[in-house]
Amino acid sequence: MACKERVQVPGLDQRTTTKSGYQTSQRIRKRVEEIIGWIKVIGGLRRSRYRGQERTQAWGYFVASTYNLLRMARLELVTTN
Repeated sequence: MACKERVQVPGLDQRTTTKSGYQTSQRIRKRVEEIIGWIKVIGGLRRSRYRGQERTQAWGYFVASTYNLLRMARLELVTTN
């Protein structure tokens, strides 16, 4: 669970948020949420456009592989510069 400023969340206090594990978890969570957001918004998986589990799953694989290709291209640009 993410800690928001000026919002009291039961079970989430200074003892939790000051630990290094919580900070690491939040960084990883941000990375995962960005990927899921891209797949839903850009990849069009917010709503299925196909009928059937097989076609929808195939589209999901296609979108995820597209994201990975874009990510690899960005990594290559960063490493060459």
